[in-house]
Amino acid sequence: MFNTHFMEDTKYKAFVTKESDSGFSNSIENLSVADLKDNDLIVKVSYSSLNYKDALSASGNRGVTREYPHTPGINAVGEVIESNSSDFKTGEKIIVTGYDLGMNTFGGFGQYISIPANWAIPLPKELSEAEAMSIGTAGLTAGLCVRKLLMNDFTPDSGDVLVTGASGGVGSVAVMVLSKLGFKVVALTGKKDQADYLESLGASSVIMRSEMEEQGKPLQRGIYQGGVDTVGGNILSNFISQTSQRGAITCCGNVAGPSFNATVYPFILRANHLVGIDSAQTPISIKSEIWNKFALEWYIDEIDNLYKSVSIDEIVPEIEKILNGEQVGRVILSHRWLNFWGMINVKQYCSNSNKKN
Repeated sequence: MFNTHFMEDTKYKAFVTKESDSGFSNSIENLSVADLKDNDLIVKVSYSSLNYKDALSASGNRGVTREYPHTPGINAVGEVIESNSSDFKTGEKIIVTGYDLGMNTFGGFGQYISIPANWAIPLPKELSEAEAMSIGTAGLTAGLCVRKLLMNDFTPDSGDVLVTGASGGVGSVAVMVLSKLGFKVVALTGKKDQADYLESLGASSVIMRSEMEEQGKPLQRGIYQGGVDTVGGNILSNFISQTSQRGAITCCGNVAGPSFNATVYPFILRANHLVGIDSAQTPISIKSEIWNKFALEWYIDEIDNLYKSVSIDEIVPEIEKILNGEQVGRVILSHRWLNFWGMINVKQYCSNSNKKN
């Protein structure tokens, strides 16, 4: 059973999206831990990170979040404060990405979350909390893409790999991991001023989105052994057409459009694969595998170049950037300063309770 006094007496700050007759609005509010859904774990969140799905939730997109008021944040890292599960002890650091967090369950844009134990993964000891959220759901998606490519017998000497939407959250991590594994990575971006940034992440060359935006022939010269597509639309159509024999493309985004034109020729004449990636509902065992890879053989030495940290009061401009396609790299939301003062209040409460007893 959870500590009833803690539940009733603990307040926390959260980013809240509300609906009114005039539309949707966002504010920072004081909420009560007691109002969170009953679950196995209560977690004090140290960091979350901003993803496209969070921006949609904060904008009132009912395809992501059905009921408001709501707190976005589809991923979080922090400390278990209360546990009704034999799998996790209080004080243990955990990661949670996807499932229903930040969609219809209050998410990581608040200082506390309440989640089922089977959503949580122990934080690998080799990763700091900030590093974990700089990877976050976007990095997990990139890792799942790389895993599938390697399962399709990708090797660095088999040809170039393309990463589309390379300056975004998923794309930037994919560039870094593939480069670390020895692949020659071609990065596609719509931001000409990000070429140096992408090369610093490990891209061997950078091409502009305009080179692949117009619909081309259904079967073009094979340039790539495959890679990671984060955008969809005509870019994915051309990517499929330009993939060489027995190649593979992982598909995980639709910012350039949910539909694309294709024929069967790349699949029946070149035996190519198009592999869908859904990180939210990936089995917890596979998520754990990917996180351990990020902690060890996929550890990103230049990870500090990947993200910037903002406070809860600074998140709205970042939401606007990601909705406008202007985000570069990763943005993490830090609750640490708020948690510092919150911990003082918790300690003060415990001290007063002990005096009463």
